[in-house]
Amino acid sequence: MFHLDTLATLVAATLTLLLGRKLVHSVSFLKKYTIPEPVAGGLLVALALLVLKKSMGWEVNFDMSLRDPLMLAFFATIGLNANIASLRAGGRVVGIFLIVVVGLLVMQNAIGIGMASLLGLDPLMGLLAGSITLSGGHGTGAAWSKLFIERYGFTNATEVAMACATFGLVLGGLIGGPVARYLVKHSTTPNGIPDDQEVPTAFEKPDVGRMITSLVLIETIALIAICLTVGKIVAQLLAGTAFELPTFVCVLFVGVILSNGLSMMGFYRVFERAVSVLGNVSLSLFLAMALMGLKLWELASLALPMLAILVVQTIFMALYAIFVTWRMMGKNYDAAVLAAGHCGFGLGATPTAIANMQAITERFGPSHMAFLVVPMVGAFFIDIVNALVIKLYLMLPIFCGLTDEAAVFSPPPFTHSSNVPSPASSVLSGLLPVVGNVREYVAPGAELPGSSPDRAVNPPL
Repeated sequence: MFHLDTLATLVAATLTLLLGRKLVHSVSFLKKYTIPEPVAGGLLVALALLVLKKSMGWEVNFDMSLRDPLMLAFFATIGLNANIASLRAGGRVVGIFLIVVVGLLVMQNAIGIGMASLLGLDPLMGLLAGSITLSGGHGTGAAWSKLFIERYGFTNATEVAMACATFGLVLGGLIGGPVARYLVKHSTTPNGIPDDQEVPTAFEKPDVGRMITSLVLIETIALIAICLTVGKIVAQLLAGTAFELPTFVCVLFVGVILSNGLSMMGFYRVFERAVSVLGNVSLSLFLAMALMGLKLWELASLALPMLAILVVQTIFMALYAIFVTWRMMGKNYDAAVLAAGHCGFGLGATPTAIANMQAITERFGPSHMAFLVVPMVGAFFIDIVNALVIKLYLMLPIFCGLTDEAAVFSPPPFTHSSNVPSPASSVLSGLLPVVGNVREYVAPGAELPGSSPDRAVNPPL
C-alpha cells in the first residue's frame, strides 16, 4: 500500500486535471459530448489504480485533507458572486425547479422498489438504489445504511450504499454533457455565441474593465477565507438548534451577505471574474481529488440485478432531464444548463452538477440563473425533501413488516463524524438519521459506525 501525503496528493490532483484537459481536447468523443475535464482525468486515474490493485495488489491512498476546504471555498465563491437582486428574481425559478426535483425523488424510489420486486430483491435494496444514494449521494447513503443495519437487520447495507453512490457519481458526471448538448441544439444560445467558441468564465459575465492582479487575488482570497471562517463559526453556533444548517450552506450565505453588504455600504465591490477563477480552481481540484480517489473495485460488489436497477435509473435520469426538467424550466438555454446540473446531482453530488454546467457554459456561454438555482436546490433543499420522501416510502406496508413500528417511526439520532456531516435541522431529526450537509462528499469506503445484527435481509453480494 502506498500513501501520498498532502503535497503529493495536490501534485496528483493537478496532474489529473492536466490529463483530463488533454483527453477532452484530444478525444473527439469527450469534446463532442462536453465531458468535464476533472471527470475525464479522474476516472482514467481511478481506472489505472483499479488495474494496479487487481493485477499487482497495489493500493494507493491519498491524503484528502485539502478536499473539503476546496469544496467550501467553491461554495464561498458562489455566494460572493450572488447578487441579491438576481436571487430575488430567481425565487420563482427555484420553486419550479424544486418541484421538478421532488418529482425525480419520487420516481427514483418507485423505480428502485419496482425493479427490486421484479428481480426478486428486497425492497430495501431498491430504496438504496433510489434517491437515498443517487440524489442523496454518499453522505445520505451512509446515514440511511446505518439505520437499515440497526433497525432492519440489513447487514450489507453500507457496502451496497457506497457502491450505488459511487456508480451514480461516475455516471452523473458522464451523462450531463451529452444531455445538455442535445438540449442546447433545441435552445437559443446566449448572445448568439457560436457552439465552438469558448467563454472565458464559467458562471459569471466577465468584468472586462479590471484586470486580475496580485492585489485583486489577495483581496479575493481574503474574502473567501472570511467566508470559510465565519461560515464554520455560524454552523457551530447553530448546531443542535432548530436552525442547524450544513457548513457549506452557512459558508454560501456568508458569501452572499458579505458581498452584497460591502457593495451596499460602498466599501468594496467584489471582482466577479477573480472570484469565478478561484472558484473554478477550487472546484476542479476538489473533483479531481474526489474522482481519482474512487475505489472502483467497490462496484464489483454490485450483483447483476443491482447493476440493472442502476442502469435503468441512469437512463431514466437522462430522459427526465430532457422531457421534464428542460420543459418545466422554460425550454431555453438556461433550462438546458439546469438540466445538465440536474443530471449531476440527480445521480451524484452538487459539485458534479456544477462541473457539468461549467463544461456547457464554457463552450456555449454563461447562465447566471443556473448557477444560482442549482447550488440552492441541489446543495440544501434537496436534503430536506429527500428526507420526507424516503420517510413516506418507509411507511408503506412492504417496509412496515420488516421491523417493529417503533423502529420505523423513531430512527436513532445520527452519530456525527468528520466524514458524514451534521443534520441540517434538528426539527427533522425524527424523520431520518441525517438531513443536511449530506451533499458534502464522503469518500467511498470511509469507515462508518454500525452494528452487525443477527438477521440479514439479504445475503452479502
